[in-house]
Formats: sequence, C-alpha cells, structure tokens
Amino acid sequence: MAEFKKTKGLTDAPFHYCPGCTHGIVHRLVAEVLEELGILGKTVGVAPVGCAVMAYDYFNCDMIQAPHGRAPAVATGAKRANPDNIIFTYQGDGDLAAIGTAETVHAATRGENITVIFINNAIYGMTGGQMAPTTLANQVTQTTPYGRDVTRAGFPIRMSEMLSTLEGVAYAERVTVDNVPNVRNAKKAIKKAFEAQINKKGFSIIEVLSTCPTNWGLEPVEALKWLRENMIPHYPLGVYKDNTEKGVF
Repeated sequence: MAEFKKTKGLTDAPFHYCPGCTHGIVHRLVAEVLEELGILGKTVGVAPVGCAVMAYDYFNCDMIQAPHGRAPAVATGAKRANPDNIIFTYQGDGDLAAIGTAETVHAATRGENITVIFINNAIYGMTGGQMAPTTLANQVTQTTPYGRDVTRAGFPIRMSEMLSTLEGVAYAERVTVDNVPNVRNAKKAIKKAFEAQINKKGFSIIEVLSTCPTNWGLEPVEALKWLRENMIPHYPLGVYKDNTEKGVF
C-alpha cells in the first residue's frame, strides 16, 4: 500500500482556514500536481485577497501577492516577463467574479497562457458572509437577510459558462471536492489545466465548488450536503471547454 506523505508542494505552515472549509483540500491538490509535474522550481503563484490571502505562506514555490481582483493582470505580467515560468492564480469568487471580473475576462480573451484556480463558495468568506456575485437566488447572507432577491440583486453569475465562450480559453472545467471520487476528478482537472499551460495552449481555468460552513451557518457535514443539494444544480460539474489539443492560436 502506498504511504501517505506530505507533498513537497506545501510548506510546513499550518492552514488558517475554518473547520470544514475546502481550501485546504484544493491547496493540497494544486501542490501535488506541481510536484508531480516537476515544475515547483519554476512556478510562480499569485495570491488574492480574501480567505486565501495567505496562500503565499502555504505553497512551496515563489508567490506574488496581488491587489483585490488583479491576480490575472499580475499573472499576465509575470508570464510575459518570464514565459518559461508556470504561473497560476488562486482566487475566490469575491476576488475573481466581482472586482476582478474585468481582469479575468480580458486575460481569458487574450488567451494568456496562465492557469486560474477559482474557488466558488457562493459568499464573501473573509469579510463576514456578504452576498457575492455567485450567491444563489434566495440564499441568506449578511447583506441579503431575507434571501437574494434576483429582482433587486440580479442573478448569480456562472463564470465557467461565460468564460468558455471566449476564444482565448483553452480549458474550462467545474469540479468539487465533496467526496473522494470528486477529489480525484478535481486533481485530474487541475493537472490538465497546468499541462495546457506547459504545452502553451492558452488560458485555463478550474472552478472548484467549495464550502463555507462558518458563513453558511452550517456544520461541516451539513455544508457538504448543502453544496450538493443547492450549488451543484445551479453550477453543474463538467468540462465547459477543452481546446487543449489544438490550442487557441
């Protein structure tokens, strides 16, 4: 039986995330992929603001801290300055789908050869649980105490579907990590996204449906159940675009 070891892709710093939050699982998957692909020594990660702001303490590679929403722009500069480096951003929905929407869309449509790891937990986590662009209709948050009213607040945005319409996107897939099979699928998707970048195919994004037990007001196991019953029906899992054979240029 294979021995379960700590990946070299993570430092020894303990995670600060809340109990039941799935950031830790996704960190581990990204770190394992970087180690298995042998690219730790030339990878540069771009950390966001929000819950994952301290990602620079956890990944055992060079890291850059970007201002709110600017991770794709920072990643663009890092990649263009050093095209042989592997560049990834790690962003939550508040960072990527709110103030960072423009940077995300334009990096994608330009076909920047970077990889984006997008954590969607349908709420602003770090700042106290306000409504995010991905908050579901009728979902209760700190700023929608009676539930998100789409007639006043609009509809939740589906980033993978939207980005998959852009010609610069080589690979877009939505996954989750609520059980072992889905964790395995998530790792395959993350590895494929990095391989697309290594092979210079264009912009790749992996959206991971994640939990926020603290701000959802649920126990960790209940949060996984809520994700399955509410998030997955609105944000179906699957590949939204795969242009990794041909590439975008």
